[in-house]
Amino acid sequence: MDDQVPLRRALRTVLSADPGIEVVGDVGDGRAAIEAVRSRGVDVTLMDIRMPGLDGVGATKEVTRLSPSTRVLILTTFDADELVAAAVRAGASGYLTKDTRPSALRKAVHDVAAGTSALAPGVAATVIGLLREAPVPERETQADPLHDLTPREVDVFTLIAAGRSNAEIGEELFLSQNTVKTHVRAVLTKLGLRDRVHVVIHAYEHGLIRRPPG
Repeated sequence: MDDQVPLRRALRTVLSADPGIEVVGDVGDGRAAIEAVRSRGVDVTLMDIRMPGLDGVGATKEVTRLSPSTRVLILTTFDADELVAAAVRAGASGYLTKDTRPSALRKAVHDVAAGTSALAPGVAATVIGLLREAPVPERETQADPLHDLTPREVDVFTLIAAGRSNAEIGEELFLSQNTVKTHVRAVLTKLGLRDRVHVVIHAYEHGLIRRPPG
């Protein structure tokens, strides 16, 4: 969703070149984006940050509230730290800049649709840096944030938070890919998390993994 018609047309052309992607519409502002998701049942929404009326962060928050199954991929010329943080916390599953190559954009759409994240180079480091600066709650005074998970699901959660892929998780825990996917889905569902990037955020915010040095 972008307020520039030529760019929206270009994005439609780029995405439509992939037979696995169906473009169901494009709109020019945040409120229209919300209505499009509400009426059309969208799997992935490309969202700009700066739009007239309701901006991309506000629209992302409302889209993910109305349609938890819809993934939001932020596509913008802005990569300021505060915008990255706001977009991810609003529920975005990916954050790319508009100079991203067409092939990388199409891959990102598939990635977020599959429940993984898509972050532009440098953005992942920004997210981790912001998490590093946030205060960590005292473990002794908070309820166990993983109490609903089985021991095996805790293992999977820990490996996701450490950045392991499904293949790496399966290899480390001696599990099949289908079993790993089942555990990943259970972790996300039980913790109410949208995708893997929000597993990382959850882990850092609750002090469940050591923050990166720096």
